Amino acid sequence: MRVLVTGATGFVGGQLVPALLAAGHDVTVLVRDAAGYDGPESVRVVEGDLLEPGSFTEALDVEAAYYLVHSMRSGADFEDRDRRAAENFADAASEASIDRVIYLGGLGEERDRLSEHLRSRREVEQVLGNGDYDLTTLRAAILIGAGSASFEMIVQLSSRLPVMVTPRWVETKCQPIYVSDAIDYLVGVLDVPETAGDTYEIGGPDVLTYREILTRVGSRSGHRPIVVPVPVLSPKLSSLWVGLVTDVPAAVARPLIEGLKNPVVVQDHRIESLVDVDLTSFDDAIDRALEARAAKR
Repeated sequence: MRVLVTGATGFVGGQLVPALLAAGHDVTVLVRDAAGYDGPESVRVVEGDLLEPGSFTEALDVEAAYYLVHSMRSGADFEDRDRRAAENFADAASEASIDRVIYLGGLGEERDRLSEHLRSRREVEQVLGNGDYDLTTLRAAILIGAGSASFEMIVQLSSRLPVMVTPRWVETKCQPIYVSDAIDYLVGVLDVPETAGDTYEIGGPDVLTYREILTRVGSRSGHRPIVVPVPVLSPKLSSLWVGLVTDVPAAVARPLIEGLKNPVVVQDHRIESLVDVDLTSFDDAIDRALEARAAKR
């Protein structure tokens, strides 16, 4: 199948492209700077910007497209940028008669008053759903893997602070998934026609609180922090604190931290009977991610 990947230089896109090639698909990637793309040689590279309508038309001669673009690192206006990019893509993909679009969104119930980050993910999902194609949405919580901003924040916090004063979100439940398992789901839905036009939730086999995530990541990296929750630490103060303690910029940390107040646990397990994925345990995922992280340094 002829497949387009947007966001191919990102954490997920960079791993999705070789997986699609291994599955026998012809892959096109859309990037802003073709000269800076260091991907597989067999990939067709098209230069364009989703914020500039008409600049990426050449990339749309495909049957299916993955939408993996988000602008959280761009600053406070990331919601507006994400909305405009999704609108431009939906319009262009509809005009090009693309059959399917696959989007990786975020878990979280609307009734839980989603954070800006999760609300933006859900808005992009709604915008993409207005297109004239079949949209498949996979909603996930934290992706465990070297290069994930969320995972990097957790690793650095758990390894650099022997005692960690945190907001009450440390007791919030989360169902993380190993990035390779998420990639298997993303690739797998292409071969299952009944997944077209529907929304699914994906997660690993373990449901943990963020306190458990921090302490177990710390233990497996040789540092088990003592986590002390307090009721007065705001997301803004937390993000500034994370910015001081870790390499994650405060502008990235704040929307991530605000999202931690929302429980992100799979409620709908239908995808498990449609796409066969051998899910990786949380501890095994952490070990593999830490090994890959160490190899990059």
